[in-house]
Amino acid sequence: MASHNQLHGVELIDCAKANAKQGIETATKLCGYGQDINVFQAELKKACQDIGVEIHELSDLITTQQTVRQEGGFDIAPESATDL
Repeated sequence: MASHNQLHGVELIDCAKANAKQGIETATKLCGYGQDINVFQAELKKACQDIGVEIHELSDLITTQQTVRQEGGFDIAPESATDL
């Protein structure tokens, strides 16, 4: 769901991270910045700097865990309920 207001701080980072795989245009729009990619990127970099995280582009927010979930991974589980 797109934000009606421009997000800032941790809320912006969370929204950008959640939508990073969909591309910069989609993330910009859903975070409340419409089509203003330059302002979105500047605010995102500022928000990340404020919490001590350095990013160079939106894809820096995509974690390995997100990639495994989308591409499919594997489950590690006991062979049975009583056998570990």
